[in-house]
Amino acid sequence: MFKAQVYSTDGKATGERELPAELFDGVIHEASMWQVVKACLANRRQANASVKTRRYVSGGNRKPWRQKGTGRARQGSIRAAQWRGGGVVFGPRVERNYHQDVPRKMRQLARRSAFNARAQDDRVLLIEALSADSPKTRWLLDIIGGTGADGNVLLLTDGIKPVVYRSARNVPGLSVLPFGEESTYDVLWADTVIIEATALDRLAEVSDA
Repeated sequence: MFKAQVYSTDGKATGERELPAELFDGVIHEASMWQVVKACLANRRQANASVKTRRYVSGGNRKPWRQKGTGRARQGSIRAAQWRGGGVVFGPRVERNYHQDVPRKMRQLARRSAFNARAQDDRVLLIEALSADSPKTRWLLDIIGGTGADGNVLLLTDGIKPVVYRSARNVPGLSVLPFGEESTYDVLWADTVIIEATALDRLAEVSDA
């Protein structure tokens, strides 16, 4: 059973808490994480790279020179691929689709594996409920700094909290998401995962897709 340090909003350690076995079961399946991350990155591709093939290049409606008798190689059009300014053979087209589907159970296994990988290295921290009247970047940075988190930080809140999100949106290396909406890639991207303690109380309500 993994344990995580609990911090107050003042950045002070208040004790340890056992992480729920439903999510932190100790299983780290690297193959599923690799497959899910690969699909996640592929699905983010916009596929907007495009070149003109021979049919789309203007000009070249007649032969550059006659077929025989010139001593040069036969040519049919100055817009062929071997000519400068000609079309591109087998180049990228916007019609290409990079989307990859991953089975739901594999996504679940990969997400749990990512959490277990961070918990195994003591990189999962818990924090008391966050609340503020208005977005304050310094307020949030002081809280995270008090936990000792370094590198990329993923902060998982108990539900949607616009104030917390807006406090962190201009901070490089800090991502804020509602607990349950993070992907395997999000967890593995982070060097430290900070979870609001109250979010774990609703673990059964959170989708594990």
